[in-house]
Amino acid sequence: MDESRRLWVLSGTVVVIVLVVLGGYLAFRGSPEHNVSVQSIPNDLTLTLDGKPVAANGDLKVKQGKHTLTGDRRGFQSFTQTLDVRGDTEVKVFLFSNGDVGRAWEKDHPDQVLETEAEEGRRYQERTDRLTQNYPILQELPYVGPGFTVNYGASKADPGNPEKLAFYIKITFSDGKKASMDWLVGHGYDPSKLELIYTK
Repeated sequence: MDESRRLWVLSGTVVVIVLVVLGGYLAFRGSPEHNVSVQSIPNDLTLTLDGKPVAANGDLKVKQGKHTLTGDRRGFQSFTQTLDVRGDTEVKVFLFSNGDVGRAWEKDHPDQVLETEAEEGRRYQERTDRLTQNYPILQELPYVGPGFTVNYGASKADPGNPEKLAFYIKITFSDGKKASMDWLVGHGYDPSKLELIYTK
């Protein structure tokens, strides 16, 4: 009887030790890591990930989750991007010159300038595509109707967000506001989902 009790106690102890070791491993292992491939222009900029310096070009091992990537170089606009790392990903950190030092660097590195301009064009097109998808009305603007004109501009409700737009309706005749609402609804737009700003 004592022998079987000892065996049970020993087995229980072994199980507890295994669970503690396994639990400790899982707790300290943390989030899984993913590969983030970074390409930077200028290639000698200072790049930080969550405030810690990292290589400006190449592969980084980054834990899953949200991280802040910042690029700086004298003579160029700073770059900040929040990364939500869920798997292997690629990031382009392209800075644009904003002073004499940056322009001098660009003259000495025309190949990197061409690549930066191509990236700027790609980003602009992506943003335009997203705006058109979110605001189909853009395809019809500017519009001149009976007693009103419709155009678009920066949002006043969310001025810091370049992907939020307001629609500016200039009333030119007394029935212009009603005519503009009829035009919006008649073209399939829901006025309650648009930021409308009326002007005279």
